[in-house]
Amino acid sequence: MTTQKTTRRHALHLLAAAAGMAALPALAASPAKIPMEVWKDPNCGCCKDWIVLMEQAGFSVKVHDTGNTAVRAKLGLPAQYGSCHTALVGGYVVEGHVPAADVHKLLKDKPKALGITVPGMPIGSPGMDGPEYGGRKDPYDVLLVSKNLMGNNVNARVFTSYR
Repeated sequence: MTTQKTTRRHALHLLAAAAGMAALPALAASPAKIPMEVWKDPNCGCCKDWIVLMEQAGFSVKVHDTGNTAVRAKLGLPAQYGSCHTALVGGYVVEGHVPAADVHKLLKDKPKALGITVPGMPIGSPGMDGPEYGGRKDPYDVLLVSKNLMGNNVNARVFTSYR
């Protein structure tokens, strides 16, 4: 009788292990989405296009259609580094049409910085690369923005250059 209970228990453990192993490929295929918040104008089409690209790159985006000027200032990014939308991800500011690969690199490297930005709206950058631009790609830089030692101003350097 003891043998039957042990055998039944053993079979249940094997069944549970098999079920767990069968689920592993599904879990590996869908890693957790990275949360991101975006502030933008409700009518901005290029912002919507950028958000779609971020979602395709593994971000779960919460959108605030309230404009971005006030939140950009609140987060400490000067207007000279501004663009049409502001995002917050992993404690970093992501301003403008930054490629998803650069956001992933920022989150992986974790530099001591305020965030990254693509000032303005360069044609050919993510979200500014639709068919209406006829394949045009203007050169642009993604800038890493850091607070200076005194903490009352920022400085920027090239994080990635697209030529």
